[in-house]
Amino acid sequence: MSGHDNISAITDRWYLEDGTWAKVRNALLFLALVGWAGCAAGYAMEPDRFFRSYMVGFAYSTLTCLGGLFFLQVMYLTGSAWSVTVRRIVEHLVAAIPVCAILFIPVVLGIHTLYEWSHTEEVMKDPILRQKMSFLNVEAFVIRGAIFFAIWSFLSWKITSQSLAQDTDQSIAHMDTASRWSAPGLVFTFLTVSLAAFDWLMSLAPHWYSTIFGLYIFAGGGWTFISTMMIICQLLRKNGILAKSITVEHYHDLGKWMFATTAFWSYIAFSQYMLIWYANLPEETIWYKVRWENGWEFVSYLLIVGHFFFPFLALLARGSKRNLGLMFGMAFWVLFIEYIDLYFVIMPNFYKSPAPHWLDFFGWLAPVATVGVVFWSRFRGKALIPVGDLRLEQALTHQNI
Repeated sequence: MSGHDNISAITDRWYLEDGTWAKVRNALLFLALVGWAGCAAGYAMEPDRFFRSYMVGFAYSTLTCLGGLFFLQVMYLTGSAWSVTVRRIVEHLVAAIPVCAILFIPVVLGIHTLYEWSHTEEVMKDPILRQKMSFLNVEAFVIRGAIFFAIWSFLSWKITSQSLAQDTDQSIAHMDTASRWSAPGLVFTFLTVSLAAFDWLMSLAPHWYSTIFGLYIFAGGGWTFISTMMIICQLLRKNGILAKSITVEHYHDLGKWMFATTAFWSYIAFSQYMLIWYANLPEETIWYKVRWENGWEFVSYLLIVGHFFFPFLALLARGSKRNLGLMFGMAFWVLFIEYIDLYFVIMPNFYKSPAPHWLDFFGWLAPVATVGVVFWSRFRGKALIPVGDLRLEQALTHQNI
């Protein structure tokens, strides 16, 4: 903690005790093992349903990590001081992106179950799919996926390594390096996440297309990331960890991000729907048509109310963002409703009506708990906040106007 002795009086423990770290790590490992055991059983009994349920969990966990990468780059580019005390938690979550590349393997193995365009005989019978076959084919799909993860993994390593190095020497050069990489990194992140959304999710319905779809998906990932951060920080606080370093002021700012991503997702979702409704082209409206009948319309109503109206109104007031109990509950609601949103994007491509299945739970638990293990493992022996950051004192005394 050299260089920050003058502020030690207002800080709390910046390192986890080995016992605490091991206890949480073991719990997450257990959950991951349970999740993968359930997935293995599901694959043995119903392989098609396994791949479809797993696709929702894979997208959910990967997009949450990518939302963290976006947040991290924005914080460096804007020179944000308030976020310093929560940034190390973000960095450890972002560091799990390479593991998401491993989680991508079941998607590749299930490609013929998930994607109509992966069947050559079907493509040859469909003139629209024949026009898309130079882009939508198995080899290109796998290669693009590898490129996406290579870019994301490199950016996450390049930026997070600067913060860890700064813990040792407190050099401003590390901040400059992270900022320089964040500028092009933000552009590449937006482009690659949009392309990944087209590949992994939009091509589940290969005749349908929306140029705004990538932004819609990325906005949801940013929402779950901020909510995950809110939950992690408050759980640490409830256990007496970082209770003085991450204050109500910081939770207020996280609440602002939750509110902003709520509004942004709603704007993008409405824009996509409005433009398709106005044009009224059958090849575009079919995506919404299948989601407005046979029981899926109730999920549509749930998203309208639960993904927009409820969180928007709950988070609108200043006092709401400073109410830790309310924010804690809203964060869990966000994680739930965003899962429903991804379920709504993926499952109607395979099932005429909603058909919840026990594999939905294990398909979500396995990738999420695996990311959790990697995330938590990085806390061992490392400071919980960037102790070498030159803006740490400013972050600790941060006040919202």
